[in-house]
Parts: sequence; C-alpha cells; structure tokens
Amino acid sequence: MMLVIVGFWHQSQSITASLRQIGGIMFLSIFDIFKIGVGPSSSHTVGPMVAAGRFLDDLRAGRGIIPGAGKLASLGCSLHGSLAFTGKGHATDRAVTLGFAGFQPETFDAKKATEAETLIKANGTISAIDLGILKYRQSDDLVFDYDHVLPGHANGMVLSAYDEAGNLHTQETYYSTGGGFVLTAREMAGDAMLAQKPSAPYPFKSAAEMLEMCHASGKSISQIKRDNETHTMTSEHLSSGLAKVWSIMNACIDRGLATDGILDGGLFVRRRAKKIHESLLSERGLNLSAPHTINDWISVYAIAVNEENAAGGQVVTAPTNGAAGVLPATLRYYLDHVPGASKDKIEDFLLTAAAIGGLIKVNASISGAEVGCQGEVGSASAMAAAGLCAVLGGTPEQIENAAEIALEHHLGLTCDPIKGLVQAPCIERNGVGAIKAVSAASLALRGDGAHLVSLDACVETMRQTGRDMDRKYKETSLGGLAVNVPAC
Repeated sequence: MMLVIVGFWHQSQSITASLRQIGGIMFLSIFDIFKIGVGPSSSHTVGPMVAAGRFLDDLRAGRGIIPGAGKLASLGCSLHGSLAFTGKGHATDRAVTLGFAGFQPETFDAKKATEAETLIKANGTISAIDLGILKYRQSDDLVFDYDHVLPGHANGMVLSAYDEAGNLHTQETYYSTGGGFVLTAREMAGDAMLAQKPSAPYPFKSAAEMLEMCHASGKSISQIKRDNETHTMTSEHLSSGLAKVWSIMNACIDRGLATDGILDGGLFVRRRAKKIHESLLSERGLNLSAPHTINDWISVYAIAVNEENAAGGQVVTAPTNGAAGVLPATLRYYLDHVPGASKDKIEDFLLTAAAIGGLIKVNASISGAEVGCQGEVGSASAMAAAGLCAVLGGTPEQIENAAEIALEHHLGLTCDPIKGLVQAPCIERNGVGAIKAVSAASLALRGDGAHLVSLDACVETMRQTGRDMDRKYKETSLGGLAVNVPAC
C-alpha cells in the first residue's frame, strides 16, 4: 500500500498518523499537530476521550452492530499495553468515562466534568445523548488488562456495548498513537486507504524533498507549508487558528507562572514555576545574574506549561501533552528575550515547527509508548529548534540542521514516568528540551547549513532505536526511574 499525504508521504502497512480525507487527498494539517486538549497526556487522556466519543457516534449511527443483538443497554472498556500500565497515573480511566459522557478535549470544562463523574459513580449509569441511559460502572466495566498487548500499537483499547441480556452489541478496537491521534484497528490496517495523487503545491515525504522544493521554488519552509495548508482552508482560517493555538499556549505559560501548590497523584511534587519566576523577576536590573541565567527563563516557561498539564489543565499538543512545554517556552523566549523579535513571525515559527513535526510523525513516531521520550520531548525540541531558527533568519538548510541537532541529542531517551504520572522526570525534561532547542538553533545559524547527519537519517535512527528499545522503557513505568525511585 502506498499512501500520499499532502505535505508528508508515508509508505507503511501500519499508519501511525491521524488522517482525514479532503478532496481525495489524505492530509496531515498543522492543526493535527497542534491540538487543543486537556492534561495530563495526549495519548493516554486526550486519545481515549476522543475514542470513546467516536464509539458513541458509531452507536448513534448504527454502525458495527452485531447481527441479532438486542437493544443497547450498557458500555464497557478494556485498556491494553501502555494504556493499562500507566493508565491510572495518566487518568485514562477517567478520560474514557468522560468521553462516554460526551466530553471532548477541546471544549473540556473541568467543573462540569467533576460533576458528571460524581453522578456516574453514584448512579452506575451514563446518560448518552440520543442513546438514553446506559449502565456503566467504571470500577467494574473498565478493565486494566496488563497481560494482553494488542497487535497494532502499544496504546490499545477495546470499547464494547452490550444488550439487555448482556450479549455483545457492538465492539471496536482503537489505538491512541500519540499526540491525540486515534485510529481504529481497520484504519491502522489501511483497508480503506488507497493510493492518491498529491494535488497540493508541495507534497514532500522527507526533509530532503522538502529542501528540494524550497530550493526549486525559492520559498521558505514556512511558505511551502502555508501553501499546502491554504490548499484546504482560507488564509484567514489558517491565521485565526494559529492565533488561537498561540493564545492558548501563552495563557498556559501564564497560568503556570502564577500557580503554586502540590500536584495530585501521590508523589507530592511541588509546583516550582511560580517561585522560580518570581526569583528571576527580582533579579532583573540588579546585575546579579550570570549569563547562563537565561536558561532558567527558558526552563521556567516550559516547566509552567507542564505543571499545568500535570494538573489536568488546558494545553496544546506540541506534538504531545507530555512534551507540550518545549515549543511554547522556545517561542516565548524568542518574543520576550531576543532583541528585534516580532509577533508577526509567530505564524512562521509554528508553520515551520509543524512541517518538522509532521515528518517525524509519519516517518517514525511521536508516541512515548512506541519509541520512548525521544519521540516526545525529542520531537518537540526538533520542532522548536526549527521554528526558532526560521524566525531568526535561518535558511531552509540551517533550519533542517537545527532540527537534526536537537533530535540527534535526544536519541535513546526513555519514557519512564514515576508512578505512571506525567510529573517526574517529565516536567523538568521539557525545560531541558527547550534549552537544547535554543542551542541547536544557535549552532545551526553559526554554520552554512552543510552537515554530516541529515534530519532524515536522524528520524530513521529514532524509529529504529524505538523499535529496539525494551518495552519497560516505553511508558509502562516498568523500568528506569519508575522502579528506582520510591513512588510514595
């Protein structure tokens, strides 16, 4: 099977990107990379919530009903692989329940969600729009299956519906492939995906092709990405969407900088962004800071985002929740600390970053459960480095080099969250990833774009490294810091 994606082209029997068909073309948009969601995890919270909503949509449409099944009466779910091993720490069970109750990540209301969850637990039922009252008791009807990993992806879940006699009414297998992307088992197998000829201006399947198109057209990476986006939407829609993405990213930073306290989950991790930020502000203008203190500014922006994510706040996948702080921190650093910075370049930053993120997504993975944290913070750092290099005047070759430097120096990074929580080492790791992004962009700008290791080679190396990595280091909390640090 050959699948052509506008902007990105992935040839595989296991499609790990979220794809939607527009005008006969399978398209991965910037708004697939940057999704508005809720913490603490895009793969373990956002994805399962989306899957539960999709399942109810199928029930409403009468799709997949088993012949001879009686009237719909109850719901059930089993979580597999990484969704089972770290699902409790990532609030996957709660996400599925709220998805069944009609909540969606982009419009998530925390207060209403708490109220709905209380009613569901008290009554053992869910009131599903157009489906009536369905039996569902989370403690009994949602199962963490630690013994069976589903074949399509490490993040698998089976959603089931039953009739009044307890017989299976409908069942679907979903995979949450990172960054909030969700595919059914049939979609993973590619049954309905046929080869398509690209009709967008610049369809590229690799960084090498992306650079060739930039050279041939005389356009920047952000310009060819913009042209591909406006092939399916208006320029006004694109600009308003990007403004919303940055507004939510920036607001998340500000909330994190203004909030302290202890994060829930049992590790008693204290939120630090507020105190660090206050300390940095107090030092301004007093000549008390060493030059390297700029790293603390970069870090505190990232830490603020990921403390908000860990607390279940609203974040933007960039490309995942677990790595959501890297890119906003780098962009905030540019806007607040770089002389001559301009808000007019925010779109170029985000478009360039999305081009790199899309390449990594379709040619390797952004899922910690699939390739470890090299696919999350590593990918985010590469995206941020590319975006920063672009707005600082980098050529396409320098931008590609910046992304490669950042990703290369995250290769092999494991995903080993203590107690299955997106707190340690995740929060600090975002700060370090942002610092690496800034350093990578700076190094690339010191050169002419020529370098030994290509971004394509680095992405392929990340894919192979993730494939060979032991499962215990891939978001299962069965190895690494998760077993060497007491989770109490």
